[in-house]
Amino acid sequence: MTFIQFLLNLAWIVFGGFAMALGWVIAAVIMVITIIGIPWARAAFNIARYTLLPFGYKAVSRDDYLGQENIGTGPLGVIGNIVWLVLAGWWLALSHLVLAIVFAITIIGIPFAWAHFKLAALALWPIGKAIVPNDFLPQPYPRRD
Repeated sequence: MTFIQFLLNLAWIVFGGFAMALGWVIAAVIMVITIIGIPWARAAFNIARYTLLPFGYKAVSRDDYLGQENIGTGPLGVIGNIVWLVLAGWWLALSHLVLAIVFAITIIGIPFAWAHFKLAALALWPIGKAIVPNDFLPQPYPRRD
């Protein structure tokens, strides 16, 4: 993580990043309590960590990143994302969108607004994504057909 990314993450935490990460943790805990929501809880905990420190990391599709499909990137992943969208995704995405609009009003807040827009899109469809550092984006492994 570069010094600029560190400063952006520090400012992010102070200006609402911690609260949004807490929202993701609350969604994950609710999913764990239901027992059947444990697969969604794992994704929510991963994204909570990403929401706490978004600068220097990127959400990518797991099948593009790993070079092969798995259970989260196939048809079951689509069903899982639809369930997530109905149960928790819409209110997390709405929270990120509201904060993005608030931050976009000022020039200084534009990087934070952009991060909130990326997180809002991720909140709608999180299953099948991997959070990786920006400097660790190797070429995907060759597909085995």
